[in-house]
Amino acid sequence: MGYSRPPRPSLQGSNFDLAIIGGGINGVAIARECGLAGRRVLLVEQADFASGTTSRATRIIHGGLRYLEHGEIGLVRESLRERERLLKERPHLVHPLDFVLALPTHGVRRSALAIRVGIWLYRQAARSHVSTASRDLAALESNLDRGLNLSLFPYEDAQCEYPERLVAEWLAEAGEAGAVVRNYTAALEIVTHEGKAHGLLLRDSLTNEESEITADWIVNAAGPWADEILSSSQLEQKRMIGGVRGSHIVVPIFAGALEQALYTEAADRRPVFVIPWAGQILIGTTEVPQEESPDRAEPSAAEIEYLLASARRLFPRAAIGKSDIRYSYAGVRPLPFSPHESLSAISRRHFLHHHLEDGTAGLITVVGGKLTTAASLARDCARMMGIKVPDARATLATISRSLDLVNVLEQWSKSVALLGHIPVATASAIVEWHGRRAEAVACLAAQDEALRRPLCAHSEHIVAEAVSAMQHESAVRLGDILLRRVPAALGACWDDECSQLAAARIGSVLGWTETQQRSELESFAEERRRFLHPVASASVVRDRESLFVEDTR
Repeated sequence: MGYSRPPRPSLQGSNFDLAIIGGGINGVAIARECGLAGRRVLLVEQADFASGTTSRATRIIHGGLRYLEHGEIGLVRESLRERERLLKERPHLVHPLDFVLALPTHGVRRSALAIRVGIWLYRQAARSHVSTASRDLAALESNLDRGLNLSLFPYEDAQCEYPERLVAEWLAEAGEAGAVVRNYTAALEIVTHEGKAHGLLLRDSLTNEESEITADWIVNAAGPWADEILSSSQLEQKRMIGGVRGSHIVVPIFAGALEQALYTEAADRRPVFVIPWAGQILIGTTEVPQEESPDRAEPSAAEIEYLLASARRLFPRAAIGKSDIRYSYAGVRPLPFSPHESLSAISRRHFLHHHLEDGTAGLITVVGGKLTTAASLARDCARMMGIKVPDARATLATISRSLDLVNVLEQWSKSVALLGHIPVATASAIVEWHGRRAEAVACLAAQDEALRRPLCAHSEHIVAEAVSAMQHESAVRLGDILLRRVPAALGACWDDECSQLAAARIGSVLGWTETQQRSELESFAEERRRFLHPVASASVVRDRESLFVEDTR
């Protein structure tokens, strides 16, 4: 049908203004910012874009209420400004979410007055509304374990359920601005000459081709792999990254679960979130040193039990156990190497290290950062390279936001439904994940009935989204589509039947042979297992679902 992905011409001998190693949210944000500024950009990623730390986050866009305790006022202000920017620029992906801080009344380090003052300062910095959760504190308290004597403090932040989709949009915009983006392309070595980084030696794992490119600047945004890149390039320097593993578990919605996000402290006073997410409940996170390669990060049995114990402590009547876990996942935060600091005290702000002081000009390594401040990091990186970018405060004032977003999305969904000859529910799902590109996806869907078929029996998302991911968002493999571009495989329904049906329908449109389809399905199943570590099968989960959601919202 002619829906195959675009070709990948050789990079050999190409020259760029800057080359970026690492296709997580930070690397993609830098590529987008510099591409929009008119620079010739190359972005390479050894696996798929957003397949590392970005897809393993807690999926919140927040100012960092707890950063106030560590005196990081600047980071809080920056984060809140970027939160507001994302709410206005990407309202289909980033939306307000009410939070409740729940702390025991006795035995806490802070007084209720100090906490209220902290939240007031937080709201003042954000210039935000009063949380709707404040009207329902009595109902919230009744759903939690009364034996804990919890004090509840409402506040507001935001959620990005699918940061993978945010990366996909930024990636497409970088490409439209002229950036060359390549996943499955490893940077084997940073090439230097006479004290200056001037290129990369690359290997494309899809074609097995090795190539060498030149660039005026090299940006090492490989996250927890950043030290490995420097070491493989024989660039001597002190250790920069102190990898800290954060694990999460995902369970069905249980009796007594809150509609708000809950921010509390575990028995050891570490922060833990219990968050409604994708029709499920996300619980995380931990902080454990990751001594092994980031490739081998996975939740330990102790971390899983720690998160379960934290949930049971708050919701004892739900009796959440290991068999209730749909899946668990872990990522490695690329925090600054700080061997003498406690993990929770290490700053979450980003640092840009120009290796000129180590004897290598034209090389920048990105250390730290988080989802919320990726765009801010990108602007800082561009300025370090002498690239003029718009001032964040000035551009934020020019972004308009609808006062009735729900009504706008409803009308937009109806328009997309007519355009694509698809049900309104399907159109709404496309709008929520694709934003401004929803109409292009609908036009594609209108071309063929096979493109309008759902990915699986439980999903509103359709094959046209998968094809669009191949054509415009650099998806190559089935896993790229179902875990990141159209991440239906993260949902509550997904099981082996869903995988098989999606592979068959996508493969049919893309012209896969039976052998290709089988290979893609096997590769996807293995990647999903390594990423999500599923515990309870979807069929078992669905059998227990009615029990779990009884008497809830």
